[in-house]
Amino acid sequence: MSGSLSPRLFAAAYQGRYPYDLLDYPCFEDAWKAFLADYEGINVTAPFKQDAFASVDALSPHAQETGAVNLVVRCGEGLKGYNTDVDGILGAVRECGLPVSRALVVGTGGAARAAVAAARQLGCSVTVARALGCPAVSLDQVHTLTPDLVLYTLPGSAPVPAGLPLAEAVVLEAEYKAPRLASLPCKAYLSGRRWLLWQAVAGYSLFTGEQPDVERMAAQI
Repeated sequence: MSGSLSPRLFAAAYQGRYPYDLLDYPCFEDAWKAFLADYEGINVTAPFKQDAFASVDALSPHAQETGAVNLVVRCGEGLKGYNTDVDGILGAVRECGLPVSRALVVGTGGAARAAVAAARQLGCSVTVARALGCPAVSLDQVHTLTPDLVLYTLPGSAPVPAGLPLAEAVVLEAEYKAPRLASLPCKAYLSGRRWLLWQAVAGYSLFTGEQPDVERMAAQI
């Protein structure tokens, strides 16, 4: 997607050893054909993560749990799909160092599904604003909750729901180009750039079988 920071992150990690190109197509089918013709792996952005899920031959546990794929690699199983958004959330929350046990996920798309999976892996009880296989509340009732982790996955163009219980929570916002929550009072605000960084770290390892220089990648965001 045009404007993505991923090419910068991967270029820094690859240090010229591998190419990483931006395929900016209006429809999934065209991008998928370009991938199949010329590439060993691909990152997939919204809104095509469910399309990628339906197009691969094998799925990682995170991809199976979320029903969404944001990274595909060729392997002995054919085309294998992964969901490194889960890794991105885990990395961002863990590096902040604050304990969390009650998560509120705001949103219902592919990123929200990754947020639910990551929150469960962190050992949190999870509530969402709409049912994704966990307890749910309507947006006009979120003010009644007391989460210590809020995973906000609505796009920057969406209005911020009134009454979000942020004051006592670690807040991770997926949107990093036009964040809406960065200036609101909370216990700790985690930029979506950290989410992007840690999902790219996981993606680099899946693409190459190697561990990247995380500091070199972090310097790009």
